[in-house]
Amino acid sequence: MRGKTAIKISAGLAATALLVTACGGGGDDEAGASNAVVSIEVAEPQYLLPSNTNETSGSQVLAALFTPLVDYDADNKPVEVAAESINTTDNVTWTIKLKDGYTFHNGEKVTADSYINAWNYGSYGPNGQNNSYFWEKIEGWADMQSEDPDGEEGPQKAPEPKAKTLTGLAKVDDLTFTVKLSAAFSEFKTMLGYTAFYPLPAAAFASEGVVKEDFQEAIIGNGPFKMKGTWQHDSQIEVEQYAEYPGEKPKVQGVIFKIYQALPAAYADLAADNLDVLKQIPTENISSAEADLGDRFKKSAASTFQFVAFPTYQQEFSKPEVRRAISQAINRDEIITSVFKGSQTAARSFVSPVVAGYREDTCGQYCVFDAAKAKSEYDAAGGPKQITITYNGDGGHKDWVDATCNQLKTNLGIECTGVAEPKFADLLTKLDDKQPIGMFRMGWVMDYPSMENYLGPIYTTDGSSNYYGYSNKQFDALYKEGVSAATPEEAIAKYQAAEDLLVQDMPVIPLRFGQNNFGHSTKVKNVEMDLFNRVNLIKIEAA
Repeated sequence: MRGKTAIKISAGLAATALLVTACGGGGDDEAGASNAVVSIEVAEPQYLLPSNTNETSGSQVLAALFTPLVDYDADNKPVEVAAESINTTDNVTWTIKLKDGYTFHNGEKVTADSYINAWNYGSYGPNGQNNSYFWEKIEGWADMQSEDPDGEEGPQKAPEPKAKTLTGLAKVDDLTFTVKLSAAFSEFKTMLGYTAFYPLPAAAFASEGVVKEDFQEAIIGNGPFKMKGTWQHDSQIEVEQYAEYPGEKPKVQGVIFKIYQALPAAYADLAADNLDVLKQIPTENISSAEADLGDRFKKSAASTFQFVAFPTYQQEFSKPEVRRAISQAINRDEIITSVFKGSQTAARSFVSPVVAGYREDTCGQYCVFDAAKAKSEYDAAGGPKQITITYNGDGGHKDWVDATCNQLKTNLGIECTGVAEPKFADLLTKLDDKQPIGMFRMGWVMDYPSMENYLGPIYTTDGSSNYYGYSNKQFDALYKEGVSAATPEEAIAKYQAAEDLLVQDMPVIPLRFGQNNFGHSTKVKNVEMDLFNRVNLIKIEAA
């Protein structure tokens, strides 16, 4: 979903003086004591309402406050957590039975209505929720949308949608409800681990279908931790163990999510044991991290996919020949070595290696560095003599964008300039308005483990994060055939056929697959990060 693509890292000086000193196992806490409180670095979340939260910092906080219907095993297969069972016989109608015993942090019982009300709110177009797209497959979603006839800037207003609730949701009893999709989708169960599908308590609503304006400031979830106080914007969010939680108990009493505007400041705090977990070691500290942190510098797999995209609606980038030549002019391995110090891997496919169906080097010759061939084909295709690569300045992208531009200058004989937009939101706004910003960087962290979660949002004509205007009817048809396939195996075959079309069209240039490069203080142990760039809050404990 839009915005989810950003690995949100803010710029500027962190207000560290205002932050509470990390106390993971520190202070008077005994080693391994359940009253330990640990601190974890995040950026300022955009939102904390599940239906609106689609970036990694907000997702990390919500992982403490909510328990999903399903999580994923080592093979990325969905396993029930808050759900007792999720069954279907036709991939169209799904029956979800909830485990008994879950309550929200205000004592309300979690019921089928908790999910139905939350999903209806998220789906209703006028509510403008970032994650509305994720309910698109449920019957009745289309009738909950409407389109402004003359756009946001025009005087007319969008008409009221035909419906306010999803016809595909039906309550069976307090702990059971059914979901009818508008078309078969064999991977629907896999989707249900995503943030958007969390429930909401009745206390969230000011009236039917209307969430209280300030609900997210002290949000009430069904997870292992509850909010302690309110969201301290640009400073911290503190949570503490929820005593009535029926699932696996955390090994710490609480977590302070410390909000930083610059990763180097967070790294300094980590090195001084004033921060317990830094989820992303800054690029400039990667080389020294092992010496600085020893075995507290960790690496693990992640689902991050970094790429440069073309505004295919601009004439100078409309030819696939031009796009493919630029790809061949980039030496991915050199940039990974010189800028990322080997902490990422070259991407030569259009989906992450962590999902089933991934194939190595699907990009083939067009992702092989060949300067001579690139220049010959670029000149023959009449590629532009001057290009720009626009990036968000709050994400630490300057060094690799400059390195990429230098390669293009040398290998294609053109002028190339990196242009920074202050924030990722600024970049997205210009893309929404189709302003001529040239080529631009993008990234994707999966919402759930499936090829579909890469191909659908990023590459389909109506994809929620297709900012480049790419449209291929054959690709869209293969994608839809994959979505409605009877089995995941049949779906993957269709998805792979669709991916093959991307090789010829090259709407984006695959650059790198990321990994979690993280570190922790001397005060904590058993620190793990998942494929979604989140710290495992159940396993972390005081050292």
